[in-house]
Amino acid sequence: MTRKERYKYILEYFSKAMPAPKSELNYANEWGLLVAVMLSAQCTDKRVNMVTPALMSRYPKPSDMAASTVEEIFGYIRSVSYPNAKAEHLHRTAIILAEQNNNEVPRTREQLEYLPGVGRKTASVMLAVVFDTPAMPVDTHVFRVSHRIGLVTKAATTPLTVEKQLVTEIPYEMLGDAHHWLILHGRYVCKAISPMCEECGIIEACQNPVRPQKKLMI
Repeated sequence: MTRKERYKYILEYFSKAMPAPKSELNYANEWGLLVAVMLSAQCTDKRVNMVTPALMSRYPKPSDMAASTVEEIFGYIRSVSYPNAKAEHLHRTAIILAEQNNNEVPRTREQLEYLPGVGRKTASVMLAVVFDTPAMPVDTHVFRVSHRIGLVTKAATTPLTVEKQLVTEIPYEMLGDAHHWLILHGRYVCKAISPMCEECGIIEACQNPVRPQKKLMI
């Protein structure tokens, strides 16, 4: 199977099996998603979803968080990974949004990546999920799954090079859904340890399937 055939097979499968994929982060608005995605770096969505209700209740707008302190923000997010750095980034971002952007989350990649703690992946998530701008955020799941099933070459050694290879093959209008498909597939089926290949719907197109060995009858 060629790489183009692999893409066609996999995209057609997910289009039918998961026609309306969504983020597993809970959020009420653009500000809530930005906070959640910033907290999700090297942290599970489950943990972030445990933290954000109280956090967003306390800080429903950027100006509310801007008026707070790093120490107080830390108290709400202490259970996530790297809480000290994330509390600092959230506070500085809130100040910028409150003072320079009328409490609104910017809608362009350049403006998003200007915010403290917001890199290419976080900006891409915002564009794809709430701003209806096709993008391909590459997290650890997307990176691993893309390599394992053969969507990208070995030359794609960074998130950016993986992203560039994916966007050349995935139709522009499908990028947002494809991002969710690869994440969810990596989270629940194509796991980093003990991938569940026997339950995988795309195993026939996978470049590196781990097929269960037959028991030796003696």
